[in-house]
Amino acid sequence: MMAQLFEGVRIFGRGLRIYGRNPGLVVLGIIPALITLLLFAFLFGLLLYFVDDLSATVTWFADDWSTGWRTATRIAAGVGLVGVAMLLWVVSFTAITLLIGDPFYEKIAEQVEVSLGGVPDEVDRTFWQELSRGLRDSLRLMLISTLFGIPLFLAGFIPIVGQTVIPVIGALVGGWFLAVELVGVAFSRRGLTFRDRVAKLRGHRWIAVGFGACVFLCFLIPLGAVFVMPAAVAGGTILARQVLGAETPVPAVPQA
Repeated sequence: MMAQLFEGVRIFGRGLRIYGRNPGLVVLGIIPALITLLLFAFLFGLLLYFVDDLSATVTWFADDWSTGWRTATRIAAGVGLVGVAMLLWVVSFTAITLLIGDPFYEKIAEQVEVSLGGVPDEVDRTFWQELSRGLRDSLRLMLISTLFGIPLFLAGFIPIVGQTVIPVIGALVGGWFLAVELVGVAFSRRGLTFRDRVAKLRGHRWIAVGFGACVFLCFLIPLGAVFVMPAAVAGGTILARQVLGAETPVPAVPQA
């Protein structure tokens, strides 16, 4: 398992190297990521502003408890709410950014594919077909991640464990969903579906989690999501090729 996790980290590193050696990829990827960041920052700010009220709402059962226990329970609830929001932020940020910037990220993926030998029998899809596919898959992925986020939120009430172990589990779960999302462009170029993505990645589960967890942690850094998004798409393309059995030599630096 550990070897596969580190392989996922290595794939993320390859995406970063491609990104770092070609500043043109920043131009392709930063605009849609920045638009999404501004939207999500506004929504997250609203959550933080109302977190006390929300914590009190979801812990109505503690209204009659002693002050100490009621306060501790609502702090745990607040931490849980913020934690789930961060999980949903990272997963849905990627989905929304890929939708907004589909032509840009398609170009990045294409450049990486060309540098690795191209895509035999590539399926040509129209913009509207890609948009429809991306919207459908993103909504499905956000729904599934929300269902996973609920038990993580509830586990956040567990003293100590809820503030230590659960965030780590959240990063691993979020990493898996990010990996599923980020290989979408490469899979679509081959005419493969969302179910194909999940099935293929399951066979390389810990590689996918290692890669996605790196992206997840980078997205938690202020402005990290904006600047890492192009590297994440490049890494997702490399991951897709690996799980599909394509040859993946050390990539040449693609030209923007």
